[in-house]
Amino acid sequence: MTNSRKGGGLLVAGTTSDAGKSVVTAGICRWLARKGVSVAPFKAQNMSLNSFVTLEGAEIGRAQAMQAAAARVEPTALMNPVLLKPGSDRSSQVVLLGKPVGELTASRYFGRPGPAANPRSDAVSPEKTQYGGRQEELLGTVAACLEELRGTYDAVICEGAGSPAEINLRRTDIVNMGLARAADLPAVVVGDIDRGGVFASFFGTTALLAAEDQALVAGYLVNKFRGDVALLEPGLEMLRGLTGRPTYGVLPYAHGLGIDEEDGLRVSLRGTVRESVVAPPHGEDVLRVAVAAVPLMSNFTDVDALAAEPGVVVRFVDRPEELADADLVVLPGTRGTVRALEWLRERGIADAVARRAAEGRPVLGVCGGFQVLGERIEDEVESRAGAVDGLGLLPVRVRFAVEKTLARPVGEALGERVSGYEIHHGVAQVTGGDGFISDGGGNALDGCRVGSVWGTHWHGSLESDGFRRAFLRWVADAAGRRFVPAPGMSFGVLREEQLDRLGDLIEEHADTGALLRLIEEGAPAGLPFLPPGAP
Repeated sequence: MTNSRKGGGLLVAGTTSDAGKSVVTAGICRWLARKGVSVAPFKAQNMSLNSFVTLEGAEIGRAQAMQAAAARVEPTALMNPVLLKPGSDRSSQVVLLGKPVGELTASRYFGRPGPAANPRSDAVSPEKTQYGGRQEELLGTVAACLEELRGTYDAVICEGAGSPAEINLRRTDIVNMGLARAADLPAVVVGDIDRGGVFASFFGTTALLAAEDQALVAGYLVNKFRGDVALLEPGLEMLRGLTGRPTYGVLPYAHGLGIDEEDGLRVSLRGTVRESVVAPPHGEDVLRVAVAAVPLMSNFTDVDALAAEPGVVVRFVDRPEELADADLVVLPGTRGTVRALEWLRERGIADAVARRAAEGRPVLGVCGGFQVLGERIEDEVESRAGAVDGLGLLPVRVRFAVEKTLARPVGEALGERVSGYEIHHGVAQVTGGDGFISDGGGNALDGCRVGSVWGTHWHGSLESDGFRRAFLRWVADAAGRRFVPAPGMSFGVLREEQLDRLGDLIEEHADTGALLRLIEEGAPAGLPFLPPGAP
């Protein structure tokens, strides 16, 4: 494949949610990038509370930003044109081409179909996207975004969502076989063998698709295999005999990848320990970090840089007693600030945090977590709860604005350069305390600190190595721990190593020649139909 040949593509579908589509997509992107192929990721529609801000000020799924890093390209709104941010079990904020355009219930979003939309026309204006039946209408939008990417890059690796065999949603599908049909994309289906039933899942997924969809399903990828591949090969041969389709690779179970999860709504974090670097503490002690597992937690990836530090143990908690031995408590971002505040009070965690603050023990609030630490919240936008008292630990008043702040700021904190990204409706008025992040010239940019309590709207700030080490040294001193941050630990370097590991998985365990032919030439002709097909 050369730079003169544009427009190759592939859809990475899955038998289930969390089958490994995101990591396989990233791995293929990194493998191609290392071959000198210009490649971009794409996900037509993403449902996630973990998001990122591009340089142009557009909000996209955090997983697509990670995949763009794997492809060694700058992420843009084209790579994730539709982002759904759940606000409850039944409604989501719709982010279109990087900007929020309204809040919709699932029934309205998946409802009555409308005309196709063009992403460059007024057909996708905020007013028009606030009414029902939007998903099929948006097929034109996502297809146009994909076409633009395919006109720019040698290859575009598209990630599906859930399963393509969700027959109740096929009519309005824009992210799986609906997209594949519209863009004539070959598809490989990823299955998580660690869950069991992978052969039935591959066969059943294919057999529930319409004949036209089946014609684009070229084969399968087994993910998370443990053991001797030779024991699996008879099953793969039988699967090929039953379906007429090959398995393009068997990827082994890989521990400690630590890449960005896609969907905070589905991932249950309570009581889990964030995977960290397998390395002993650099100093004599470890640091224990407790993260409150608030409802609708967003961008919980903020603590990944802490977990990457040798000697830092990060745990998600939902009981006040679990804060007792923590050296640092983190209140993370959330898509429901007022709901999170109520949850903290109901659980008794709010009182435990207040006691910590009175004792001079470290607390850090990020975005929504920063807002709940303030004195008062006025919210007629997100929860429509009106005026609500905060925890009162920081002299901050928050008013929710209709327009969302989306930015990629840079500043200075604790004498170190710090960068991050902002995604919030809440506007903070700081009336006292000490500044947190400044412009380096004494002018405050964001956040507030009073004693041991810190708050900022900036996601990703802990990925700045110098600032993170300075902050952890302060936490260790305040906690009386003989903990020393590892001086050579670079989160950026670690992330690159993790992405290279994904590329290695594809290069070493997949039929890369066959995958390359699929990307360049499309699905092979004559793939057999498996009955019964879609209803």
